[in-house]
Amino acid sequence: MTHTIRQHSRATAALALTAVLALTATACGDDGSGVAGESGAEGSGKGTITFWDNNGGVRTDVWKEIIKDFEQAHPDIEVDYVGVAATEVQSKYDTAIQGGGLPDVGGIGAAMLAGISAQGALEPLDGRLKDSALDGKLNTRMVKSVRSAAGGKQLYTVPMHATNGVLYYRTDLFKAAGLPAPTTWSAFYEAAGRLTDKGANKFGYTIRGGAGSIAQALDAMYGQSGITGFWKADGLHTTVNDPKNVAALEKYVALYKKNTPAADINNDFTKMVAQWDSGEIGMLNHNMGSYQDHVKALGTKKFRGIPNPTLDDGTRVMVSNPVDGLGLFKSGKNKAAAWKFIEFAASHESSSKWSESAGTVPANLEAAEDDWVQKSETTKLGAEALNSDRTNIVDLPYYLPDWNTISKADNEPAFQKVLLGKTTPKAFLDALADQFNVAQAEWKQQEK
Repeated sequence: MTHTIRQHSRATAALALTAVLALTATACGDDGSGVAGESGAEGSGKGTITFWDNNGGVRTDVWKEIIKDFEQAHPDIEVDYVGVAATEVQSKYDTAIQGGGLPDVGGIGAAMLAGISAQGALEPLDGRLKDSALDGKLNTRMVKSVRSAAGGKQLYTVPMHATNGVLYYRTDLFKAAGLPAPTTWSAFYEAAGRLTDKGANKFGYTIRGGAGSIAQALDAMYGQSGITGFWKADGLHTTVNDPKNVAALEKYVALYKKNTPAADINNDFTKMVAQWDSGEIGMLNHNMGSYQDHVKALGTKKFRGIPNPTLDDGTRVMVSNPVDGLGLFKSGKNKAAAWKFIEFAASHESSSKWSESAGTVPANLEAAEDDWVQKSETTKLGAEALNSDRTNIVDLPYYLPDWNTISKADNEPAFQKVLLGKTTPKAFLDALADQFNVAQAEWKQQEK
């Protein structure tokens, strides 16, 4: 689907999606190989099912442990594990949706959920969840997030975990400078300035200027502006270019080269993390996924990972980080067995085991209370922030067919121009808003 609907022409997005749906509809039931739209069957609840891990290699070991536990608990079901690299999983799903070979169960991040569900590839899960032991045991904000990512009407994945945004800071450098923890945006900016000594090649912050820069910039904007919704009340026009967000972005990008290294212009997360781990940089924004890298580089005494800063009044606004979940494919011939696997993977013990290995916030509420979460400060603080009534989450429109094109390919180079002073934050955000408004209008039209 990616190559079909992510065209640069917004005007043809809805027609492209219709064409893909027509293509997959003609393939329904042709050879039983698992294509989008095929109805499949509940099956006997026994036999072999196929599971695609959407981060193969990185989390293969823990999934194999969970699968072993599952097969011991369900000796009449065998799970065929297929590890797919995160960089390849989108294209692999797209190919299988159009040509056959979909798994029974697959790991699906929120950012790719809309594209898969729009083609009729996934089984709606509301009814199954209501009749499941998982009902009432999952984090409601994560459930809301994955529902929103697919358009807001139905649940297509059971959330497994969230990798919240984290502000990592060097406690040793803060202590030496007599600085308080950067728990507010005011403290963050003060620290960025105080920790910078260009002559000694020391900087207060490292900013993300390369791949993945837009999501981080949105987080910084909404976090400072206090705006709590991506769309205005009419549901058609974005708040991205609200004057408060413009002012927030102006302040944020002013850090570049003043309190950050010039090399940040090309930083993706790998370069940014490596730079922070090896140098004299005070603060870094990333997610929980890099925690273990920092431990290896710095130990546990020289840094902390805390939730993104609050406003001075203690309220926090965060953009929704993609929640990872498990989807049940409609074409599967043994949905009963596949659903048993999803229930088991999202249960207290398995959810806790998975999230502990990754250092993420488990979606299972019982798992979120386990000892390891309480002992892992970064995860504990992240879970508390996620569940706090003083936290507002801005749900990003992952459901838009053009989300990835707009938030990555089209605008990452444009954001670099903002950092370099070749365009203004307001001009950048006005252009970004125009693109989102057109994409939203097309989406609304398609829903009619």
